[in-house]
Amino acid sequence: MTPELAIRCATVDDMPEIMPMAVAAAKENAAFDASTECLIQMVWRALTLQKGLAGVIGPPQGKIEGMVVLHIDPFEYTHELCLIEKVIWVDPAYRSAKGGRATKLLQFAMQSADALGLKMCIGILSTSRTEAKVKLYRRVLGPESGAYWIYGGDGKGTQGHEVLA
Repeated sequence: MTPELAIRCATVDDMPEIMPMAVAAAKENAAFDASTECLIQMVWRALTLQKGLAGVIGPPQGKIEGMVVLHIDPFEYTHELCLIEKVIWVDPAYRSAKGGRATKLLQFAMQSADALGLKMCIGILSTSRTEAKVKLYRRVLGPESGAYWIYGGDGKGTQGHEVLA
């Protein structure tokens, strides 16, 4: 692994770099209108290790190229804890067919689940480049365990709408 692709656990010092990325990810991928307050709570929980963690590509106090935010919660119908991926996102300036950053972030999530001895729930809820994302996830994680639909509205989520002020 080259140094620029090294993934480290994010800390609260990374909040100023991560929040603009979380907003950008919500604008790009969100199927629902995003709330800055909700994004802050999601990220803060991971950065403070409150039943969560975040992995980032980039040096401490430097430019972050990509991130993954993970929470530890019970799945909807059980008390059994699992690792739940909240967002994986790579800054568009660092995306390329052979860049490997998204793959490294997926691998970080898998290694985190293994280290914690937890199952992981991870998926794609996106209105942007969905087919390419599905191919990547299949290549790294294997076949999917279902599918997800959003019914109602214009069928396109928030694509084409302003998501955050």
